[in-house]
Amino acid sequence: MSKKIYLCDINELQSGTVQKFIADGNEIALARIDNDFYAIGDRCSHANYSLSEGELLVGEKELECWKHGSTFSLISGKPTCLPATKAVPVYDVVVEGDRVMVVTS
Repeated sequence: MSKKIYLCDINELQSGTVQKFIADGNEIALARIDNDFYAIGDRCSHANYSLSEGELLVGEKELECWKHGSTFSLISGKPTCLPATKAVPVYDVVVEGDRVMVVTS
């Protein structure tokens, strides 16, 4: 059964930034680009480093791992360059009023 879990208020995450949250035991990197929010698994599938500590590539809608440079699509979670070859989880984001929530199963 899926559930919505509150992460933050809209004004707590500025456009062009990413922040780590833990929701229902899942480490999640929440990124904001303009008024859109994206949530993917926070751990790089290549070497288990925190993706939220990497660089948000706004134009590409990707998040780059700071350790080895793999990039992951914020839409699909799939790696877009090596060395990572395995996707990370993607979570639906719901904004209700000023509250940003992620949907987990």
